[in-house]
Amino acid sequence: MRPGLSNSVNRNIPAESTEVFNMDTLSLDHIRQAVAGGAAAFRSVTAYQPAGGPGDKIFPPTYEGGAYATEMRHIDGAEVPCVLVDSVQSQANRMETALLDEWEAGGIPLPVITVDFAGYDLPKPFRVTSLEAPHRIADALLRDSMLDDVSFRQSETGRKLDLADARNATALFELCPTALIFGMWDSTGPRGGMGSKIQRAMVSEFVGLHAVSGKRTSSRIDPAQVLRGAGPVYRTPDGGWTLDQTEAASGQRTGVRPSEVNHGNITPSIAEGGFTISRAVQTTVLSLAALGRLRFPVNGAPADRETDRAARTTLAALALLGAVLVRETGADLRSRCQLFPTEEFLWELLDRPGAGASRYELPADRAREIYVQAVAEAKSAGLPQLERELKLAPSPQLVELVRHSQELAVAVGASGDGGE
Repeated sequence: MRPGLSNSVNRNIPAESTEVFNMDTLSLDHIRQAVAGGAAAFRSVTAYQPAGGPGDKIFPPTYEGGAYATEMRHIDGAEVPCVLVDSVQSQANRMETALLDEWEAGGIPLPVITVDFAGYDLPKPFRVTSLEAPHRIADALLRDSMLDDVSFRQSETGRKLDLADARNATALFELCPTALIFGMWDSTGPRGGMGSKIQRAMVSEFVGLHAVSGKRTSSRIDPAQVLRGAGPVYRTPDGGWTLDQTEAASGQRTGVRPSEVNHGNITPSIAEGGFTISRAVQTTVLSLAALGRLRFPVNGAPADRETDRAARTTLAALALLGAVLVRETGADLRSRCQLFPTEEFLWELLDRPGAGASRYELPADRAREIYVQAVAEAKSAGLPQLERELKLAPSPQLVELVRHSQELAVAVGASGDGGE
């Protein structure tokens, strides 16, 4: 147990209450019992301050039009101005990336499907996994790839997904269990918009409280002191620039200011940007109720209680591992948005209404051990799980689409026109 923590902690409870929150280190038995007993959720709520200290400005993500996601929330009986610091979708991506890193390091068994674009003479080769693709196993990048010269979704393995849903989730458990944790919509598959939907069981987000908007400044002082009147300059077909109009790329004969090719001063400016906050709060919830709706029939037989519980326990252990790995690697969310926790990472089990919430700590090493043991027990229960990386090859038309896109990106960057 970590220093400063006791087995029984009163958590700011009114004097007239006798409610006590018990705390221990989470174990696989705890998860098994929570899954079997119909508990509602595991929850972890952690307060943070900017790494620069209270009052330091942070920069949350911006959305369409450069807008921040601000809103009023009811907190402790008051309306509080808040700003979204990291979204549910972003947090899911961070957890999947952490699990991918753990898998690549050989730390955990995990079903992973990859599409490798190396070896196709692309300007920029890359690899995409089912833990990185936006729609997970249902993503178009996997759909438009090949397994043993057969379209993935037409292969024996891929066809398992066609009938997968919440009451027949065995194929997803076998091939992409993270889709059962972070959600999936098989909208690109053979059934289109009628494809199966799996709701998120794990949600997490960062919110800044008592958010006050600030200002952002920008400027550039050119050491060479290139003046605006030294231009115009003309962009060339190879992405460079010239002072000779006859050497300009097609459509670039009007010329631009030197500052547009990063020479010359940029006048200092002030715009809306960043926030100060009283604190940030990360709230992570794993819905055991959502996992409880999943069924896992094996080998054509109807789903049975013990097999379902083994699968749900494994999924809960995997979800908790992803959350723990992300929390213990820190909250450096983006440029000028690093947060630091002001309290321990603890988990609460929401079990019986009106009863005291059981509280647990869960270090990464313990979370890893729990998950590995849960996987072994799931296999003993007869549940299938992909044990080796499933490697797909991009289809020829997908390779050509990516090639054209990369070549267009180079051309657009050279012309300075921008684009999607």
